[in-house]
This record gives sequence, C-alpha cells and structure tokens, in this order.
Amino acid sequence: MQEFPFIPFPVLETERLLLREMKKEDLQDVYDYASDPELTTFLTWETHTTRGDTEEFIAFLLDLYKKGTKGAWAIVWKKKNRVIGTIDLQWNQKHYSAELAYAISRDYWRKGIGAEAGRAVLRFGFEKMKLERVYARCHPDNIASYKLMEKLGMTYEGTLRKSMCRKGKQEDLKIYSILKDEFEV
Repeated sequence: MQEFPFIPFPVLETERLLLREMKKEDLQDVYDYASDPELTTFLTWETHTTRGDTEEFIAFLLDLYKKGTKGAWAIVWKKKNRVIGTIDLQWNQKHYSAELAYAISRDYWRKGIGAEAGRAVLRFGFEKMKLERVYARCHPDNIASYKLMEKLGMTYEGTLRKSMCRKGKQEDLKIYSILKDEFEV
C-alpha cells in the first residue's frame, strides 16, 4: 500500500467527468450546488448560506490535500468545465478500507454521474491503494443514495441505529460495502 496515495493528488478521468483537486477558483461552482437546501437534506453539513461558507470548505479541502491521507475529488462536468460535486475516499490505512462519500448538484441528478464517478474512485481505491473494502453510509430515507450504492455493486450490511448526529439529531444510517474481489471494472 502506498504511504500517501494522494500525494501528488490523483486525477481520474471518465467519459464525461474529470475528478481532480478542488481549487480556490471553483468557489462559485461549489457555492451554486452547496447552497441548495434540497441537496443538503440528508447530508451532515449545513447548506452554505454565504460564499464564506464555501471558502471555508475549500480551505478545509486544500489543507487535507497537504496531508495526503484523504481523497476528496472535485467532480468536473467536462462538457461545461464546471464543478458539480465532490466524491471522497476517507482512508483507513491500517485496515485497508475506506468510506465512500459524495454530493452532486441537483441539476445533474439522474444522469448516471454518481455511478460514473463512483466506479472511477472504487477502481483507484482497489487498484492503486490496494484496499480490501470500501463502504458507504446514508440516511434510510435517502433512497437515491442507497440505490447508487447498489448500482456500484455494494451490498447492504444493515442499519446502524442512532449512529450519527446530523444537524443536532441522532439518526440511523444504512451501511453498504463492496470488497475488492466483488468489484467489476
């Protein structure tokens, strides 16, 4: 396993997407989707109400890139050269596992973008990071999210009862995973 698989930060490309580091210049694109309250309904972070919220988020990601232990890709829609979301691998090096997390602009929902980005990130995790397991969690009412997990070949493992405090309230999470030998390119 690489000691720091995110230094230099890997750029991944698919047919329609470019997955790369977030940049300060992406501020407006990120604010456009992160300020949508419908998008953030099931997410752990609050809707961005000011551009300052988005600046703080981008600064947070830029700091993570320096450490090299987390992959937080900006999802760029190549056709418009526009950042339309993020997809992360939160790495647990000791256990050869990572958590997959994502947020995609509502304007790009139901276009297969999550699956396209997810497959690229899973491929990177299993091939380059030598992960054995990738898991993802979502609120039980977030049907689109767990349908995406299923589309990625993930298996439902169960519901973690009151396992996350989201926006001041303890809530359940559904958990899905995929193992290296189950992943199909």
